[in-house]
Amino acid sequence: MTTQHRGLRRTSAFLQAFRVEQTHPGRLYTLMASDVIDTLSPHLDLAGALVLDVGGGPGYVAEAFKNAGGTCLTVDASLEELHLHGRSSQLAIVADGQLLPFSTARFDIVHCSNVLEHVPQPQQLLSELSRCCAANGLIYLSFTNWLSPWGGHELSPWHYLGAERAVKRYEARGGTVKNLPGTSLDHLRIGDVIKWLKQDKTLDILSVAPRYYPSWTQPITRIPGVREVLTWNLEVVMRRRI
Repeated sequence: MTTQHRGLRRTSAFLQAFRVEQTHPGRLYTLMASDVIDTLSPHLDLAGALVLDVGGGPGYVAEAFKNAGGTCLTVDASLEELHLHGRSSQLAIVADGQLLPFSTARFDIVHCSNVLEHVPQPQQLLSELSRCCAANGLIYLSFTNWLSPWGGHELSPWHYLGAERAVKRYEARGGTVKNLPGTSLDHLRIGDVIKWLKQDKTLDILSVAPRYYPSWTQPITRIPGVREVLTWNLEVVMRRRI
């Protein structure tokens, strides 16, 4: 299970973009979307592909697929998310990723980035991603695992001391928690997700990698325990079996 070569220059670009996420969000999310195109294009001709982006917000991924010759429908549970950063997805609907309103095997590519850790039924979401993907199509999944240094999102790294303590500390400093552990943020583990994906006999896993790291860090994902802490964000590319 491998992915294309990724070097330190790519990782550096991501780190620089993350530093200005709050002031220049388009820089980060455009980079992430472009990187998805680079990741998937060796596995499937994107020209003419019909794509579903689950949890895609204001459409950065949809725009990237359009530029690559595909057509992308964005789905998000929140109307507000579809209009973030002063943007508006051209082809989008409000729907729950755990119960997608589409026929089986409808899309050539199903993309889902940083959504899995925010739903109450992650296995159900994974099942829906697989169901909506056409035979021989691709599924791109990424998520931030709970034990990652960034697993608590805005609560990081204090989530290591316990979710309740981290929330109290954040609120005491005047903040309002958006990603509330146990409610809108799940204690998701890489080991569990990989297990669920392997149990799904409709899927072939093509690659598993730390999303933002160089290629040589890929073995981290195969070491139980270590991967839960050292992997910032896990990326999995899968193919739907015929």
